[in-house]
Amino acid sequence: MIRVDVSNVWGEISLPDLLAVEKDTAAAHAAVMEGTRPGNDFLGWLNLPTFEQTEEMRRIDDAAKRIRESSEAFVVVGIGGSYLGPRAAIELMYGPNYNLTRGTKGNPQIFFAGNGLSTRAWNDLVRQLEGKDFSVVFISKSGTTTEPAIATRALRWMLERKYGTEGARSRIFAITDPEKGALRQMATDEGWETFVIPPSVGGRFSVLTAVGLLPMAVAGVNLCDLMMGAAKAKKDYDLRSFENPVWLYAAVRYLLYNRGKAIELLTSFEPAFKMLGGWWQQLFGESEGKEGKGLFPATAEFTADLHSLGQMIQQGQRNLLETMVRFTPSTPAVTVGSDVKDLDGLNYLAGKTLDFVDEQAFRGTLAAHVDGGVPVIIMDMGELSDMKLGEIFYFFELSCGVSAYLLGVNPFDQPGVEFYKRNMFQLLGKPGYEKK
Repeated sequence: MIRVDVSNVWGEISLPDLLAVEKDTAAAHAAVMEGTRPGNDFLGWLNLPTFEQTEEMRRIDDAAKRIRESSEAFVVVGIGGSYLGPRAAIELMYGPNYNLTRGTKGNPQIFFAGNGLSTRAWNDLVRQLEGKDFSVVFISKSGTTTEPAIATRALRWMLERKYGTEGARSRIFAITDPEKGALRQMATDEGWETFVIPPSVGGRFSVLTAVGLLPMAVAGVNLCDLMMGAAKAKKDYDLRSFENPVWLYAAVRYLLYNRGKAIELLTSFEPAFKMLGGWWQQLFGESEGKEGKGLFPATAEFTADLHSLGQMIQQGQRNLLETMVRFTPSTPAVTVGSDVKDLDGLNYLAGKTLDFVDEQAFRGTLAAHVDGGVPVIIMDMGELSDMKLGEIFYFFELSCGVSAYLLGVNPFDQPGVEFYKRNMFQLLGKPGYEKK
């Protein structure tokens, strides 16, 4: 189980405060698990974790094997959860520099496209793919979202020019709605292999569908272990008391929000956690940010961001809470060396491990932030593994649902996104979006 330590928030809230929201937390948890409130059409993510390999998982593993054998590069086209989920998983498991050790058949590089509109980023991707055998997966429920749709057109053309229409067909995969939408129609017309995004699963909750599973499998994640971790988490986190870390996390952030905290800063001392922070940011931002409510989700990477945001965290506005994520140190251990001249004055650390130094940096940072008036939740993830990855995803998804219902909003809709789309389409001159 993930361990949630709230001992550093008692300066802002008390144990009686926590106990006072026990019934509300229980009701919010029950609403998620039993689908008793608005949004229950999008609770399909609860049914994804499994202890047994499904036929869909077998198909995904088989497709991943073929992609790895035939390709030096694999491009994942998607935006939002279709981009953040798989990239978060791959970077957490293999590090942000994972592509430096990839690029051969059997061990392809993995790139992401369709998540922005930058010409510079597109040209860089084209340079990366030049001269390489590559495959692509197009991910979209509708197939009409602007960013991935533009990338889909371009990458399909590149593949068909390189391999011909028939040759490209075996290198193109689509993950989309089971029945309708432009991408579903395109895949059917062209004979591409497809996987399903269940209609009952919203984009930000889709990481344990084929959306996340196919890229993860290509990267080398064991899908059975991943899903077993999520399935075990589903069982463990159905505990209906404050012994449940989900309850603690959701209730404490709710109480702090009601005491004027406007921002939650999710921090980690692992650079590989950065993209998972981005996934968490979308999950909570789109689920809670409505009706004038919600903590603003922000992320920071320590110790690097201590040299840029540390001053603000310690002495800026007292409108934030912090959640610090920790992992068990990895192996092998790294030892700090000695230097004859000792010009940097660090010989006092000679012989100590980097993990020891990191631990003291964590403790010092925690003390400084708490002393500065920032309530800090500590989240101990334990040892990172494929199973733990599945647990982490499920833990945050369930926490998000419980937290949003405590706040009094529907976690599973996102009405505000349509406004920016409407404005963009008007400016682009899209038919049907003319200004009245």
